[in-house]
Amino acid sequence: MATAARACGGLCGRVWQRGARGPGLGPAPRGQRAGACNARGGAVPAGKSGLAPWVPVVGLEIHAQISSNSKLFSGSQVQFAAPPNSLVSFFDASLPGTLPVLNRRCVEAAVMTGLALNCSINKKSLFDRKHYFYADLPAGYQITQQRVPIAVNGSLSYSLCIDNKMSQMVTKTVRIKQIQLEQDSGKSLHDDTRNQTLVDLNRAGVGLMEVVMEPDMCCGEEAAAAVRELQLILQTLGTSQAVMAEGQLRVDANVSVHHPGEPYGVRTEVKNINSLRFLAKAVDYEIQRQIEELENGETILNETRAFDSRLGCTMPMRDKEGKQDYRFMPEPNLPPLILYDAKSLPANMNHQQVVNIDWIQERLPDLPSVKRAKLVEWYGILPEHSFTLLNEDGLTEFFENVVKRTQMKPKKVIGWILKDLLSYLKQHSLTVKESPVSPFLLADLLNLLEKKEISSTAAKQVMALKAGNRKVLNKLIGLVQRETRGRSNPVLVKELLEKKLAE
Repeated sequence: MATAARACGGLCGRVWQRGARGPGLGPAPRGQRAGACNARGGAVPAGKSGLAPWVPVVGLEIHAQISSNSKLFSGSQVQFAAPPNSLVSFFDASLPGTLPVLNRRCVEAAVMTGLALNCSINKKSLFDRKHYFYADLPAGYQITQQRVPIAVNGSLSYSLCIDNKMSQMVTKTVRIKQIQLEQDSGKSLHDDTRNQTLVDLNRAGVGLMEVVMEPDMCCGEEAAAAVRELQLILQTLGTSQAVMAEGQLRVDANVSVHHPGEPYGVRTEVKNINSLRFLAKAVDYEIQRQIEELENGETILNETRAFDSRLGCTMPMRDKEGKQDYRFMPEPNLPPLILYDAKSLPANMNHQQVVNIDWIQERLPDLPSVKRAKLVEWYGILPEHSFTLLNEDGLTEFFENVVKRTQMKPKKVIGWILKDLLSYLKQHSLTVKESPVSPFLLADLLNLLEKKEISSTAAKQVMALKAGNRKVLNKLIGLVQRETRGRSNPVLVKELLEKKLAE
């Protein structure tokens, strides 16, 4: 691993060399960030004005949908892509007289996530009403935890490449300000053709964990790496499926820039980013936009913006100069949320009615960082290869299944999986679970290769054929003819190969 002084990859250096300005957020260790963002370790170039360099500042607010069969305060089922308004209880629709009932599963998921992120768990947390109007928020307020959230003061360590080189990685840490429970809103569907908006309340009331990260990052690459690590942690814990394409993980990025030693600049918020690639692009674009605006004597507006993935730029949504009054007030229908640990749990307490922090702590699974270390230790692979195995869903299990069934050393197996299999899957936009080459087939091929019964060329051609490339079949027949010195029947060889590959 490289030292922390090397900081983020070449991107931040490229931004500054163009005279770009970074985002300004809340309080964060300024000296640490200024040194960290200088990826190449030298002085950061100044902008057009010839004054001090620009320092970008990036903080994130991440909404993760909790994996639960029912919603946060009602018994309505949670299901993606269900028919519109088919999963709406009276409470979700905010009918008069309905009351919230807190979902224990959501509380346990928030506690588990907080523990995994090194947070302090508040044994007493409170619920509040946050008032604002949207057509898909029927109550006119959202139940959240503004005053005393369920978890505070955590940290998340993540790694990223320097100059896109997997062999050169740096580990960084972002502080977690808090994790709070809150309910999701519904969804507005805009029909421009008919000039109307339709409201689907299936998502209204679904349990969310909002993870608020301090502004400790300096570019889109860092932001995407931090969110990816959080996504892996949530999926490992089972507290959220965190599928961004299904809206289960949504990111708001706060971005600003300033000169070293000066107060943070005016920040903008880029809302509802739904992919890691778009997150990196949105943050980097916003940094460059703010720098260019300031270099040209313009001012940065405190506004909410959206990222247009087709145009690759952020667009203004609404002005935030006039602070919106959310009229926070204690939620009158929910008592304080009380949690326990082994010391505070009363002897006569019904264990089914409480949440025990220590009980959850004991059942935490190995987190991604621990899994990577074990992969390196058990199989002797390079640390950067362990990152690739975990970053691709299902690839670790694929690799381990191959290793169990082959005589080839894991160091050589990983090369076949990453260079040949994974490159093919990405080329054809396939996931590991959609791979036409099974772990069993690859293990058989590698065993034959290890025994020198086939060549590496033949093994690759079998993989290509199994993956659907029928043009390779003639090459395999040619190899058989060469090995048998022309004594084999090509038609019979073709039939046998097709039969074997169909198994």
